[in-house]
Amino acid sequence: MDASALEPIWIEGGSFTMGSDSHYPEEAPAHPVKVDGFWIDVTPVTNRQFGAFVEATGYVTVAEKAPDPKDYPGAKPEMLRAGSVIFDPPKRVVSRDPSQWWDFKFGADWKRPYGRQSNIRGKLDHPVVHISYVDAMAYAQWAGKDLPTEAEWEFAAKGGLEGAEFAWGDDLVPDGRFMANTWHGAFPTENLRPDGFERTSPVASFPPNGYGLYDMIGNVWEWTSDYWSSNHPEPAQKSCCVPSNPRGGGREASFDPRQPEILIARRVVKGGSHLCAPNYCRRYRPAARHAHEENAATTHIGFRCIRRP
Repeated sequence: MDASALEPIWIEGGSFTMGSDSHYPEEAPAHPVKVDGFWIDVTPVTNRQFGAFVEATGYVTVAEKAPDPKDYPGAKPEMLRAGSVIFDPPKRVVSRDPSQWWDFKFGADWKRPYGRQSNIRGKLDHPVVHISYVDAMAYAQWAGKDLPTEAEWEFAAKGGLEGAEFAWGDDLVPDGRFMANTWHGAFPTENLRPDGFERTSPVASFPPNGYGLYDMIGNVWEWTSDYWSSNHPEPAQKSCCVPSNPRGGGREASFDPRQPEILIARRVVKGGSHLCAPNYCRRYRPAARHAHEENAATTHIGFRCIRRP
């Protein structure tokens, strides 16, 4: 599907329950919020669309530039080269350390998603990856759009369903029908691929949600414009005080406390990816959320845009 031919869909604003009390602690507490209406892209931005942006502007992504040593104090000089993080499945796992299956690959970027020997020929309609928040915002501004807030994204992902586990109901694979590109098997060593895809899939390969939006769940994580916070605020005690168009926390509060020497803001990414699996990362749900450094890119993060009236 050539996503560039699809018009954005209007999402009428409304109230919904954001977050979840049933899964990961950062999703809690579930709380009511309200959002105004907005237009949202039907699919994530594809390689074809991002390529048109680069051709028109000459834009160079973060992954194509060497990291700034000031951002990574103590880093080995030989590691400060252009590249990005890719998923490299191990033959066996000896601990829960993610470095066993994540690798910083020199030369990996949106045009070469698995390193210098790879390319995107035949994958123009796959979601673009190795896109940092900075890159996603640059594209959005060029297109006259914006990135969604976490609340806007989650409201759209639900597709009009309230209280459902997934964007399509309460069963991950209803009646044996695959609804999203996620990992099947024991992550990270066993990828059974019953849905036909080992990594990313062309956009709109799976059914849309109730609003007609594709790939809100699985395939690639998607950037939002909100800074990361470790949990949601407590629910309003009165209906008159339900937050309207809420935003995330502050920039400094988003820094990773596990790396106090690295002062890089983190943003919320949503939707899970083709690497999410029941045994490891059950984040293929609208309420799920994850933190990612805004100047970093990986092989499983993309984005889609919105436009507000």
